[in-house]
Amino acid sequence: MKDKYDLLIIGSGPAGLAAAIYARRARLKAAVIEKEMVSGGQVLTTYEVDNYPGLPGMGGFELGTKFREHADGLGAEFIEDEVKEIRDLGSSKEVICQGGVYEGRTVIIATGAVHRHLDVPGEDRLAGAGVSYCATCDGAFFRNKVTAVVGGGDVALEDAIFLSRICEKVYVIHRRDEFRGAKSLQETLFSLENVEVIWDTVVEEIQGEAKVEGVSLKNVKTGQTSVLEIQGLFIAVGITPSSQPFQGLLEMDHGYIKAGEDCASSVPGIFAAGDVRTKQLRQIVTAAADGANAVTSAERYLSEHREA
Repeated sequence: MKDKYDLLIIGSGPAGLAAAIYARRARLKAAVIEKEMVSGGQVLTTYEVDNYPGLPGMGGFELGTKFREHADGLGAEFIEDEVKEIRDLGSSKEVICQGGVYEGRTVIIATGAVHRHLDVPGEDRLAGAGVSYCATCDGAFFRNKVTAVVGGGDVALEDAIFLSRICEKVYVIHRRDEFRGAKSLQETLFSLENVEVIWDTVVEEIQGEAKVEGVSLKNVKTGQTSVLEIQGLFIAVGITPSSQPFQGLLEMDHGYIKAGEDCASSVPGIFAAGDVRTKQLRQIVTAAADGANAVTSAERYLSEHREA
């Protein structure tokens, strides 16, 4: 007979780890199911976290590690497995994993999101050979080289600023004529002498045989094409929610699980926290807040649906 939990938490990024901490404080019988060997989620690939209150300038890997240490210190249970499906049994939920089946009275989905691709020729072939989705992970390989960042949001600007410290030259390729990233990041970027912005432009192909040698560009306003010689391309064009296993079970909006500030999904007893849910701002601080809110909502659900 399989163990039955009060709460199963799927994912171990900031939302999942915050949920684990709050679940332990609430004395719930809970477990975190994580498919990665290391907890922390996307925060692990952030070079420097400058917007988490009280910890300015802390490295992302260090912050993620502290989140996990906090959960471990409270005795949180972790299960390394990959979730394939959730079955709604009414008073309980079955979480079907690659390595087993787990039953919980409530579930918090905190699976986060993954990097979006450009889907252009050469991208898949040269991934890991000059094409990267994480500047803080791979930037050191391009010291004193010429690189480019594709995108116009916070992550793209942060990547370009980070790369400017180690690369000879950094281009920022953006399909519009203005950035959507934070004004403070824009101010920093525009002040850097070795960063050049290429506006109104998209990448049509990534060139190179064994490694990236350049990109074919097209100006979306004039139609003019050109080739930019670079040695590394960092793609930061958004994220895709990791919600595929839950398609058909929960109401979604473009792949994001529909859930408000209480994190309640369309299925009673199932909650969504962090980047995977519909929300205005996807940041570490809001993910952690979601984890706390989701547990509070789960506690309320459990008290209202006591087992006979």
